[in-house]
Amino acid sequence: MPIVQIELLEGRSHDQLAKLVQDVTDVIVEDTGASRSAVHVILREMSKDHYAVGGTLKSDQ
Repeated sequence: MPIVQIELLEGRSHDQLAKLVQDVTDVIVEDTGASRSAVHVILREMSKDHYAVGGTLKSDQ
């Protein structure tokens, strides 16, 4: 059972997230031979207040 975890900043639409999940699932199925029903994708969205690069919060950029 492949489990894929993706962390990303919030702000994408439902349609964008749905496409991402479909595309990732397709690649896992193609590359591993796993069945689609065995592929689990976990999306973790972070607010821009909870992510920083180089000491600066993304919300401050």
